Amino acid sequence: MKVSPIYLFAFSLLFVQIPCGEMGKILVFPLDGSHWVNMKILVEELHGKGHEITVVRTSDSWYISEESPFYTSLTLLVNTGFEETFKTYMSTQLEILYQAKSTSMWSHSFNALKLRQVMLKQFNEMHRRMSEMIIHMFEDKNFMRSLQDAKYDVVLTDPGIGGGAMLARWLKVPLVYNVRWTIQGEAHLLLAPSPLSYVPFTATELTDKMTFSQRVLNLFSYVVGMYTLSSITDPYYKPIVTKYLGPDVDYTSLHLDADIWLMRTDFVFEFPRPTMPNIVYIGGFQCKPSKPLSQDLEKFVQSSGDHGVVVMTLGTLIGTLPQAVAEEIAAAFAQLPQKVLWRYLGQRPVNVGNNTLLVDWLPQNDLLGHPKTRAFVSHGGTNGVQEAIYHGVPVVGLPLLYDQPDNLLKIKAKGGAVTVKLALLDRHVFKEALMSVLYNPSYRNNMQRLSRLHRDKPMNPLSLAVFWIEYVMRHKGAGHLQAQSNNMSWFIYNSVDVIATLMTLVLLGTFLCVLFLRFLWRRVFVGKRIKRE
Repeated sequence: MKVSPIYLFAFSLLFVQIPCGEMGKILVFPLDGSHWVNMKILVEELHGKGHEITVVRTSDSWYISEESPFYTSLTLLVNTGFEETFKTYMSTQLEILYQAKSTSMWSHSFNALKLRQVMLKQFNEMHRRMSEMIIHMFEDKNFMRSLQDAKYDVVLTDPGIGGGAMLARWLKVPLVYNVRWTIQGEAHLLLAPSPLSYVPFTATELTDKMTFSQRVLNLFSYVVGMYTLSSITDPYYKPIVTKYLGPDVDYTSLHLDADIWLMRTDFVFEFPRPTMPNIVYIGGFQCKPSKPLSQDLEKFVQSSGDHGVVVMTLGTLIGTLPQAVAEEIAAAFAQLPQKVLWRYLGQRPVNVGNNTLLVDWLPQNDLLGHPKTRAFVSHGGTNGVQEAIYHGVPVVGLPLLYDQPDNLLKIKAKGGAVTVKLALLDRHVFKEALMSVLYNPSYRNNMQRLSRLHRDKPMNPLSLAVFWIEYVMRHKGAGHLQAQSNNMSWFIYNSVDVIATLMTLVLLGTFLCVLFLRFLWRRVFVGKRIKRE
């Protein structure tokens, strides 16, 4: 049967026009390392929706591959040393944590100060290298011209580095954050009202129920913490903004100017607090139903019988621990009736029990979703904690660095976790924590309750994230959701000028009233007394 050329042309035109109305061009400016694991999930989902994705990377990228079926990469010929820097500082910080065994206040304070100094040095080095990469990018005229010619619909970035916001402003396209942390601190604290009476500051390990002394600590931590972060990042990024975007661009409001903030958390995990209309909560967007395990893993898991399995991993970035700690953990595991799957890349502990299988990699999500899994030993990384919530598995936490202690504290406060400090860990303490989680049903019950709450949503978080990215592309931004507070100074935002003016008027009025009363007193009472005399 011969088809008319007219029908072929009409069908071809329809075929071309339909996707053009839906597809967009997305420029991704990611943060390397574990943050890319989250960004990659969004990239793959957006690619599956038909969008054209371009990812900016450096020639020494740690996690971001140059070749991918999901995106086209643009490689900056510059080395950031991200992997080397991270690994060097990570091992140093773990050693400091392990050595903090003394319970004396002075010793504890000294180790905390030492750890803080190392972390600040790491952040300083990271932002120095990242700022050099951003300068290299802006100085590469051909690279920047290619970005401009591509006519992207939106920039999707992780604001843990400042380049994405600058790039969006330079290209004059809408901006979407995949965010929990920014170069200026935790995203909520920057964008949304954050009463320090019940909103704990990062790394304080406080809950939303604080005593007076804890509120004093929270306020002090906030002031010192925000000043410290700005003193680290501002000297590197402010000159870049001035040079390449112009002196009239306000540095602070630039980084608050994202149309949508895709927040990698939710209020099943976070403590309740004020929010803003352009914050979209996508906590657990990486979680999904478990898939069948490989034949070997399934055989090992099934061999556990009714006792079940304990899964231990410290995330993608931490594969080893101080050897003495690893030996104590192995000894505790060996005393359990459960089987243990432990991702560990260091020297094999000498006392690994017959019930323990050491692996270089394990399918974390699939194991947490397996009906035989009884407990999850985790460092408290955001992804692992949220997957534990999704699958309702109680946690034994080994809080290590960055936001991990706070993450575990939130699960502990909700009754789903027990935590053990690295410096205090021995086989007896660790076994006691494991036994509590394994045999006290309240931990599993609480985590399963959190799981039900997390899953009971009208739309899964990944679909929600994609919807809002497409929303921004469809409407060329989401300025109607941005609060005017983004453009206000601290002075105006807190109405200090209004309060000062009103106080001045009250004081002036009081002063005038006093003068008037003194005048009356002298005129009436003092005058009468003079006449009598």
